[in-house]
Amino acid sequence: MAINVQIQDRSARVTMSGNFDFQVRRNFKDSYVPLLNNTTVREIEFEMSKVDYLDSSALGMLLLLHERTKAVNKKVALLNTSGVVLQILESANFRKIFNIEYSALSNTENRENSYEPENRNYTFWPEVCPAD
Repeated sequence: MAINVQIQDRSARVTMSGNFDFQVRRNFKDSYVPLLNNTTVREIEFEMSKVDYLDSSALGMLLLLHERTKAVNKKVALLNTSGVVLQILESANFRKIFNIEYSALSNTENRENSYEPENRNYTFWPEVCPAD
C-alpha cells in the first residue's frame, strides 16, 4: 500500500492506495501520529478512493485511529470510499463512528508539506495493544 501525507493550513490529507491490511500497520500509524502531535492540524482526511480492499486488522487500525484523534480533539473523515471497501465499512457500522464523505479529489500539489511515512517491514507482531 502506498501512503502519502499532505498538510495545508489546518487540515491534512492522507492518501492511501492498494490493500489496507495487517502488512501496512506500521506505515499507517507512521502516517497519522505526526498529525496528532501537530497543533496546527485540526482535521485529518483519509483519501481512500484507491484503496482496493481492507481486512479486519484495517478495521481495528481505524478504530484505534478514531480513539487517538478523539483524545486530541481532532476531526477525522474517510473520503471517497467505494466498492468492497465501502461495503465492509458499512457492514461494520463505521458510519456511526466516522464521517464518511464523498468529495472531488483535491489538487494535492499545492499542499505546503508532504511526506511519506518511513517504510518499515516487520516480520513479527510489534504491538498487541499499543500504549503510545
